[in-house]
Amino acid sequence: MSAPASPATVADCLRVGAGFSQGDRNWIVEQFATLDARLASFPADGTELEVIVKDREAKGQKVTLECWIAGQSKIVTTSAEEDLHAALNDVRDDLRRRLNDAKTKREPRNNRHLRDRPVPTPEADEADPVAVDRPADTERG
Repeated sequence: MSAPASPATVADCLRVGAGFSQGDRNWIVEQFATLDARLASFPADGTELEVIVKDREAKGQKVTLECWIAGQSKIVTTSAEEDLHAALNDVRDDLRRRLNDAKTKREPRNNRHLRDRPVPTPEADEADPVAVDRPADTERG
């Protein structure tokens, strides 16, 4: 798969939703920077990320990260970690795993381990000792 002309990055694709302010956005982009390598294989204009938090800094806090990529199913990751930093890291890591899984399922032809299979060759038959010891069928009388 060739690289898109404008690869997706967290900074380009992230929207902060309920529970976060625009002032939190830069901090979240820094936390999610490791997603850039995974998102780079998708076009920026077809990729969106949204992070929201319910009941911020309360005991039942829930962080949700949603990812839309054109041509794929929406991916939703959640975390109920009480610490906001830990919850953001949790949803980020889960999204990275799910993007890896989706890419492997979608493009096994680009996965060397799935693609490399030995192809039988005529030379292999000649090297087979059983095939060499068999009498030829052409010498019947």
